[in-house]
Amino acid sequence: MPSLALNKILLASANANSTAAYFIAGSTGLTSGASSVLAAGSYVFYPVANVAVQVNNSSAGTGFANVLANNTGGFMIADGTNVRITNLGNQLVTSTYVIVGSEVAAPETFGNV
Repeated sequence: MPSLALNKILLASANANSTAAYFIAGSTGLTSGASSVLAAGSYVFYPVANVAVQVNNSSAGTGFANVLANNTGGFMIADGTNVRITNLGNQLVTSTYVIVGSEVAAPETFGNV
């Protein structure tokens, strides 16, 4: 399970998905009206039409509620159970995001020094 602490050496020039990167690009395809629960982690969402990020608010009797509205980007921490993305439209959409602090392989990080 990833730690919430910075457990890597951050490189200013490391692009997402590259060796020693702290970000990994992600996307999830959603059919009309579908939802997908996010794995535990921290996410930065890009604005996408008809996609909302929702949090379980069942203790208030309302089920899942929008916390990042349709076509809005933002930061979200997911626990693996109570945060989901939902397609509010009637066509296939792809939600795009970066996962923060991902366990991207970094074999050269502590190579021969």
